[in-house]
Amino acid sequence: MAPKPIKKNIYWVGYIDWDRRVFDSLIPTPHGTTYNSYLIKGSEKSVLIETVDFGKEDYLIKTLQMAGIENLDYIIANHAEQDHTGSLPKILDAYPKAKVVTNSKCKDLLQSFLMLPEEKFIVVKDNDEISLGDKTIQFMIAPWVHWPDTMFTYLKEDKILFTCDFLGSHYATSQLFVLDEREVYLSAKRYYAEIMMPFRTNVVKHLQRIENLQIEIIAPSHGPLYNDPSLIIEAYKDWSSDSVKNQVIIPYVSMHGSTKAMVEYLSEVLSKKGVEVKPFNLEIADAGELLMSLVDAATVVVGASAMLVGPHPLAYNATYLLNAVRPKTKFISIIGSYGWGCNTVEVLKAMITNIKAEIIEPVYIKGYPKEEDFRSLDKLADEIYNKHKELGCR
Repeated sequence: MAPKPIKKNIYWVGYIDWDRRVFDSLIPTPHGTTYNSYLIKGSEKSVLIETVDFGKEDYLIKTLQMAGIENLDYIIANHAEQDHTGSLPKILDAYPKAKVVTNSKCKDLLQSFLMLPEEKFIVVKDNDEISLGDKTIQFMIAPWVHWPDTMFTYLKEDKILFTCDFLGSHYATSQLFVLDEREVYLSAKRYYAEIMMPFRTNVVKHLQRIENLQIEIIAPSHGPLYNDPSLIIEAYKDWSSDSVKNQVIIPYVSMHGSTKAMVEYLSEVLSKKGVEVKPFNLEIADAGELLMSLVDAATVVVGASAMLVGPHPLAYNATYLLNAVRPKTKFISIIGSYGWGCNTVEVLKAMITNIKAEIIEPVYIKGYPKEEDFRSLDKLADEIYNKHKELGCR
């Protein structure tokens, strides 16, 4: 794959993974992804910012050779996760004079993951700089977006911010910069929901930190680059803010139709009140689509059939995921049906300790919903509607 010029003597040298459909053995990636590696040729020294995933190292070495690189002085590791560094040992074999430049936390992880020797590292601190001659690199320690070792790299003269996973997207494209803004926006939102949403307070903090930087290009570790940085920065400001929309998300599983009947009824009543409803049948739902819907929603209602004496495993897993990603949801409730005695409501309520949301009284019934059960769902719909109205949701 040929190097792609970004600016004079700055190149994208990464790998486009068109076929990747699952990330971290969990996250669907319907549009594939890219592993972005960047080459900077200074007047005195050359540097590679990040490498590519394990198994793709031969492509990276060939691309560097096509760029005329016989020696590398530095390889910057913004983050230790293997999709960023899996090829690092072989790149170091190909360029044995290169030093790995990173922060102390990342160094510790790299030594654990890749067993790199101590003498290969140069450890930098926040705001440290390295000169390449006519270009200057500044390091910004930016923990918990999404690992404790994350840092950003800023190329001062060219005003390029290399943001690691921050502001990225799982989106395979041969285009260097964003062209289809709508498509990339949705992929970036999915990426935010799956990876960044649990660290929303840190997202806000790091957005504030880069606000005063002069940035012409944002170059993340995944997905296309932004030559209009405001596109992704403003999106992140919106997603990480405290504001929510007049939406109810209903992830549900229904073994024999009773819970589904409750979901359909509640959805209809809420829709008539002007509330946007998004039900997700957990038997077939795309986990990424579900998580993306949680970014903005004011309310989540978990629909759970009982299995044995507890919640169905699909409802259990969805609730676990909901708690793990910590959306800014303001209200949560539970609806569903059981055949004999169960503790579904108690189990699910105990699982959502990470979310600062008000629990609205669940509607959990025996068997198929009867008239009094539909009236209880009417009451739940009224309460959701009124609470959204009080918040000023639109």
